[in-house]
Amino acid sequence: MSQLEIKIKYLNDSIEPLRYIDGKSDWIDLRSAEEVEFKSGEYKLIPLGVAMCLPNGYEAHVVPRSSTYKNYGLMQTNHMGVIDSSYCGDNDWWYVPMYATKDCVVHAGDRICQFRIMENQPKLNFVPVEHLDGVDRGGFGSTGIQ
Repeated sequence: MSQLEIKIKYLNDSIEPLRYIDGKSDWIDLRSAEEVEFKSGEYKLIPLGVAMCLPNGYEAHVVPRSSTYKNYGLMQTNHMGVIDSSYCGDNDWWYVPMYATKDCVVHAGDRICQFRIMENQPKLNFVPVEHLDGVDRGGFGSTGIQ
């Protein structure tokens, strides 16, 4: 597998350098760059303390960690953030938008979300047809509950 070079700018020296979690995943954790206090029902952006210049043809997918809701009661409001290669300037800092279902505090340095770099989708050509050749599964929600 080839290795991509990603130019990264850290907000300050207190931001822990990004790294893989050894042997666990190819996703990379992102940490809160500052303390953010939430009251139940509040929406806030959590600053992640990084800006990156992704290579052309690539994008970052940002999602919560599996423990984010359990530990904080936070839900990412856009469910998955997509950061494309055009978001690459000195002031294009990364944030994660969160909604609180309970009061909580995210401390500076807490691992709050994760990301991976993905190749952009190839160009698509949509061809209108009268009928599709696949087997009909019965429509939305047709597979039952068990």
